[in-house]
Amino acid sequence: MSNQFSHSLFGCFDNFGVCIWTYIAPCYTAGKNAEAVGENCLLCGLALLVPIANIFFPAQIRQKIREQKGIDGSFLSDILTHLCCPCCAIIQEAQEVGSIGGGQAQSIARE
Repeated sequence: MSNQFSHSLFGCFDNFGVCIWTYIAPCYTAGKNAEAVGENCLLCGLALLVPIANIFFPAQIRQKIREQKGIDGSFLSDILTHLCCPCCAIIQEAQEVGSIGGGQAQSIARE
């Protein structure tokens, strides 16, 4: 594996719609990310409300996204990412899988 995420961890504003949705309702975005990799949307969204689970379950979803896209990383790095920057991580994952708003369609980033 040698790919990287198409958006940086702090590229939250690359897709303003995803950014706003996630800051208002992170459970919704996390659930849609889970759904994009074949997991239960409701359970993964609700896991954000439970301490410890709010780090472990999103890290598992991040790991699945990385595996599907061939992105480098480890489960430990996924846990640390969700521990330090949970909203940024959820937004980055949503942009990668296009779980909200069709991914690149609403991008305001300059190319």
